[in-house]
Amino acid sequence: MDVSTFYALFSATCFTLVGLWWNVVQSHHDWMRDPAQRRVVGGIYLSFLLPALMGLFAQVGGTDQPQVWRAAFVVLAVIGCASTLRLLARVRGDRFLTWQQAAATLLYALIAVVGAFPELADPAGLRPIQAEALMLIGLIVLGHALVWRFMAGEGRAAAEEEQ
Repeated sequence: MDVSTFYALFSATCFTLVGLWWNVVQSHHDWMRDPAQRRVVGGIYLSFLLPALMGLFAQVGGTDQPQVWRAAFVVLAVIGCASTLRLLARVRGDRFLTWQQAAATLLYALIAVVGAFPELADPAGLRPIQAEALMLIGLIVLGHALVWRFMAGEGRAAAEEEQ
């Protein structure tokens, strides 16, 4: 698949996931009342929004102007890393969430490093924008896992207790 086609589909899919998450959150007003749950809800939102934005910048910069997507990936990955570390600091006793957040933090850090030093993708035989695409796929998989855990575990239990 052509990389620009991938990023077009990827970005559109991620923005769709952002919209779907908004719809889910709108039907659970109780999630926004609890500060801890509100942070997780926001973390899930960012887990789809930041990759969507990266996909847009990859399309704008493409291979013609790599400095555009590289700079955007570094900035957005630093934001993602910082917000994920904030969530990770608040996770206590939940091994799955700890693992998920640690993996997301690592992926964000790697995305920033490859954006800043694209030659690191060469030993893997990939163009930097391809290496970034693979890591973004990983972020979306982790985001889906977080949604599943929240909806089937923490979020669902909290909603049922309140009723």
